[in-house]
Amino acid sequence: VDPSKGSVGFGSGLHGWAFTLKQFAEMYAEKFKIDVVKLMRRLWGENFFNPKTKKWAKQKEDDNKRSFCMYVLDPIYKVFDSIMNYKKEEAISLMKKLNIELKHEDSDKDGKALLKVATGMKARIMGPNYTPGKKEDLFEKAIQRTILMMGRYVEAIEDVPSGNICGLVGVDQFLVKTGTISTFKDAHNMKVMKFSVSPVVRVAVEPKNPADLPKLVEGLKRLAKSDPMVQCIIEESGEHIIAGAGELHLEICLKDLEEDHACIPIKKSDPVVSYRETVSAESDQMCLSKSPNKHNRLFMKSVPMPDGLAEDIDNGQVNPRDEFKARARYLGEKYEYDVTEARKIWAFGPDGTGPNLLMDCTKGVQYLNEIKDSVVAGFQWATKEGVLSEENMRGVRFNIYDGWGSNHSDDSQMPLCLNPDCSASSNGTCIQCPEVAVGGIYGVLNRRRGHVFEEMQVTGTPMFVVKAYLPVNESFGFTADLRSNTGGQAFPQCVFDHWQVLPGDPTDPGTKPYVVVQDTRKRKGLKEGLPDVAQYLDKL
Repeated sequence: VDPSKGSVGFGSGLHGWAFTLKQFAEMYAEKFKIDVVKLMRRLWGENFFNPKTKKWAKQKEDDNKRSFCMYVLDPIYKVFDSIMNYKKEEAISLMKKLNIELKHEDSDKDGKALLKVATGMKARIMGPNYTPGKKEDLFEKAIQRTILMMGRYVEAIEDVPSGNICGLVGVDQFLVKTGTISTFKDAHNMKVMKFSVSPVVRVAVEPKNPADLPKLVEGLKRLAKSDPMVQCIIEESGEHIIAGAGELHLEICLKDLEEDHACIPIKKSDPVVSYRETVSAESDQMCLSKSPNKHNRLFMKSVPMPDGLAEDIDNGQVNPRDEFKARARYLGEKYEYDVTEARKIWAFGPDGTGPNLLMDCTKGVQYLNEIKDSVVAGFQWATKEGVLSEENMRGVRFNIYDGWGSNHSDDSQMPLCLNPDCSASSNGTCIQCPEVAVGGIYGVLNRRRGHVFEEMQVTGTPMFVVKAYLPVNESFGFTADLRSNTGGQAFPQCVFDHWQVLPGDPTDPGTKPYVVVQDTRKRKGLKEGLPDVAQYLDKL
């Protein structure tokens, strides 16, 4: 980075101007009869010009002036002086010399209003699922009132000129979380915000007085709108679930819900952590499933995805909207997938974008497309509610090897003969502390199944930085525990990092995954014990 190479800009954000030395060099090059690149080098550093002898020098002498001050800063100072002191004729003369022209339409001192919001205006309210040209998730409604936000108070105003932040009354009922409001018919909706963390900590809430249930539901809607990160879910069992990024985030959300949004006393369960179901190896047998009407048969296997592919899907590197040939080439080069099979990805799941794949690996099977929609629907259902504890699946590839279908198909059942495993979420934890407190940190992390992967001293200070992975389900009360063991000298920062397979077999009663699965099944009101594989398989 060097100003003499034009890679550094100088400017004023307040007054809205900027320049590089290249612009000044181009202006003076003709006068000095010097190449622009050479002149740029002379306008910076230890370069001085003598106006009397008209010679350049590397040393400062009595009549010499530094070139940057003389040819760059002095003209800028003159422009500022003439404008700020209302020297109109001098300012116009300088503008002509500098080839700066103020057009007639630019000379309006008040400027032209780019945008104005007023009460009663009709606006297009576009939700996050709106697609330009379609009517889904699009509403055209009038703005009832415009208000100015002033801390805790609001002031009603008739209209708001551009450049201001204001509140609009009458549009919130059409937006769930985020959206775009515009008066232009051709406007596109703004991109939905992406978060570096996931809402993996969940808590169930209910009103202390059952008669207050409608207030709780309304309060949850307001909470979902006020916090773009939080998720409010109604389970099939009727439970109201709030999902947040961590213990502190949930605590704040519950306080806001109780005191501001619902304004009722609520009961809350202990925080629980989201898990994901996955597979550890390829199915040990070919799985056959028939549709209820026996007209359709599918032969499938499930295999784990290569490391990194699920993360690529989460990050959008691989997604359903990609051009299928380019996507297949990427999967073939990076993950050694068969390019022919990778071109025949039927679906991502759950919700059409999740980190599981349904792949057509058949060869020469006719009429398979007639049952594709039904198979994809079954795949979405299966990946949304896995067989172990009805948690989302992750990192599983379902391969269809053979199939037989008819055009009067029914919804297919998905075969789930897997080598199941359970994945838990892990936080990346960064802890700052003095050297004497490092031992206490290791003790707390060991008790909570944490894993230190880096320890380093901050240069020039007595502070140490310890970086570790900590399972989210072990993070409750971590901050208080850490401070009590280090005398309040350790300061942790946690952020969601990755999903990690829990060691052990979820079908073996003596393992941690088995305990997690059974606790989750009990909480969800599912039947005790794991379902038998045989109930998902059909016989030929």
